[in-house]
Amino acid sequence: MCGGIRYTTNKETVRVYFPNPQAKLPVLMRDGNILLMPWGRRKEQEGNLALGGWARLDSINSGKWEYVKPTPVKIIVDAFMEKDHNKDSHWFKLEEGQFIQGLVAHYNDEQRIYVVTVESDQLTRQIHDRWPRIIETY
Repeated sequence: MCGGIRYTTNKETVRVYFPNPQAKLPVLMRDGNILLMPWGRRKEQEGNLALGGWARLDSINSGKWEYVKPTPVKIIVDAFMEKDHNKDSHWFKLEEGQFIQGLVAHYNDEQRIYVVTVESDQLTRQIHDRWPRIIETY
């Protein structure tokens, strides 16, 4: 499902893990700017948006996210981390031109980003049954 991400700024390499309530993900805006947005919501955090940090593509397509006016975005990462069934961490590097698809949810003044997930394929299922949706631009 993507429990962590790694991205590079002009100054440093940053690792972000979902359990951290201060976790923010870098989002590529349409104007080319990069904005850091809060990654999902945890039980201890106030708000009205969905708990967790992920949005299933099939639930997006079925309209379950419509009430939060979802906006598709590109999350800029070098790699993402997934834990396998034994809780061992594995990092997966993205290629140039690849992004993780994100969904920005809006409710009143609250705005958070969720990682869009799809079912794992046969190769990645041994790690986890959900996988971040990788999108490409050319």
